[in-house]
Amino acid sequence: MIRARRGDTLETRLENRLPEHTSVHWHGLRIPNAMDGVPYITQPPVGTGEHFDYRFVLPDTGTFFFHPHCDTVQQVGRGLAGVLVVEGDAPVPYAADVLCLLKDWRLDESTGRFLDFLTDSGAAKAGTFGTVRSTNFEATPTVRVPAGRDVRVRILNLDVTRVSQVGVMGAEAAVIAVDGNAVSPFPLTAWRMGPAMRLDVAVRAPAPGSTATVVDYFAKDPVPLMTLVGDGEMPASPGDFDPAPLYAPTLPEPDLRDAEALPFTFSSTAVNQTVKTPDGGVIDLSRELCLNTATYWAINRQTWPERGHELPPPPLAELTQGRSYVFELRNVTPHMHPIHLHGHTFKVLESNKVDRPVHWADTVLLTPKERVRIAFVADNPGRWMFHCHIIEHQDTGMMGYVTVA
Repeated sequence: MIRARRGDTLETRLENRLPEHTSVHWHGLRIPNAMDGVPYITQPPVGTGEHFDYRFVLPDTGTFFFHPHCDTVQQVGRGLAGVLVVEGDAPVPYAADVLCLLKDWRLDESTGRFLDFLTDSGAAKAGTFGTVRSTNFEATPTVRVPAGRDVRVRILNLDVTRVSQVGVMGAEAAVIAVDGNAVSPFPLTAWRMGPAMRLDVAVRAPAPGSTATVVDYFAKDPVPLMTLVGDGEMPASPGDFDPAPLYAPTLPEPDLRDAEALPFTFSSTAVNQTVKTPDGGVIDLSRELCLNTATYWAINRQTWPERGHELPPPPLAELTQGRSYVFELRNVTPHMHPIHLHGHTFKVLESNKVDRPVHWADTVLLTPKERVRIAFVADNPGRWMFHCHIIEHQDTGMMGYVTVA
């Protein structure tokens, strides 16, 4: 875990001791393209025994994380991910600052060995789920917090597959940030979090010896994720639960009147299908698009070649630096897709299905058959990945990039 403050310069060296190349992607950070950590797109791959130095200024406060962006399903599946907290956004310090890291593990429970992280049956549907759930690398940890006081719980979905619907039982709770971006506090009932999404929650800690539980409501019966136990004496005058808004760095506000609207459709792909040409010929899409039976997903009918980042396809869109854009996202599949844009923070404007407040984010969860509009200013030049963060979907086609110039 790394803790720093807004405006600090982060300098870190990646030393690769893996038997394959790797990189570090700094998820959610608006940093220069050369530091984004995508092999062949923003930097050379870091081979075995090699190193790469990352250096950039931290522009925003909030809760972020970092992970490899190559062989991601294997490397993140085995635990290669870290947390970055950029402090300085709380006008009033919280009585405690608690991490709540959600991750599944694909383990053979009889041998303890890793199982296959990617399966065809899983990749073509909702993903291949872990066999063991964990929070902070434990099974339902217990955390002692100052009784009757307001504490901050930073929930991060570090899994590669599972979508959780988080809530708090036994205590008042309010959402104070989404993907590290401050929001006007609103009561937390249940919030769906796909892989890579983060949620900062203010919780009024329970009385001494009493408990509150962070839970996942997605299953039929709520799954406990973390238990908070009130510790010490209650404050003399705890007051009403009314969390103060966090400090929010100024983000470039998109001009919706002048914004260019671009459609993006997230779909299954046309593997092994053929189409007729105007002259009567036939094209095998699986050959033309360099696909094979391990390719299941597409963005705007374009699929990322299975061979990886080395030979990328054309960009999904070419954006003009400084211009406002509205991306109209449409999920035509029966599965959920957390869609992440590198290098920018966007405003989630509206959905045809899900009632969510307008907020800033770097990842938005598309539910089946949902349409979502997001807006942002393309102010960061470079080639920026745009993909589903269910990593099996990413690795089997649902990935592309946009250029900003």
